[in-house]
Amino acid sequence: MHSRCLRAFVVATAAILTVNVAAATAHADPVDLVYPGMEIRQDTNRCTLAFVDVGTRTAFSAGHCHGSGLVTDKAGNVIGHQTSFQDNIPNGATIATDHVITDWETIALLPDIPLSPVLPGGRVLVVDPAVGPVAGQRVCHFGVVTGESCGTVESVNNGWFTMANGVVSQKGDSGGPVYVLTDDGRAVIVGMFNSTWGQYPAAVSWQATDQQIRADVFNAASGSAPPLAPPA
Repeated sequence: MHSRCLRAFVVATAAILTVNVAAATAHADPVDLVYPGMEIRQDTNRCTLAFVDVGTRTAFSAGHCHGSGLVTDKAGNVIGHQTSFQDNIPNGATIATDHVITDWETIALLPDIPLSPVLPGGRVLVVDPAVGPVAGQRVCHFGVVTGESCGTVESVNNGWFTMANGVVSQKGDSGGPVYVLTDDGRAVIVGMFNSTWGQYPAAVSWQATDQQIRADVFNAASGSAPPLAPPA
């Protein structure tokens, strides 16, 4: 994720966050670590954390996981506060492959919580704008219910893609990272788990989500576009 973009997002919402994060801190118990693939709770919603940007202390998950504000771990300890989300998933409607699916949320993490970019399996989860979902590509998905499962990209659609040949999911896996394994032991995120369309698990594209978040930042900055830089 573009670090300057996310810093602009944090600045744009600072007035709200100052109050809300302070309130969250007052009720927070110690949290050992925040990392991609961990379980998060928002009101009655149970989901999976997709990505942790350590530099900006921002985390990401599925938009349909959003709640009233506070975000906790599975034990109920506060880890941060929801700052923005988008979710246009149709309820019960038939989805065409050209339908644009938007499903993301950003979470401002509390300042005193230790962060890690490492998945539960031990791989560092990174961003590479040059890597996106491609039909036939081998990918893995991590969800708090099903753990890690791997398969291939079945089809790439308008900002989202489906998976097959071994990728599985259950309720609670929403927001979990979908990634490509690299030869050097890392994992490159290419999507966030969204839902199951027909027989295929589906995820929103990380690249499409990045563009949507940058557009949201642009609007929040009252028409002033933040400078962009490639991620570390």
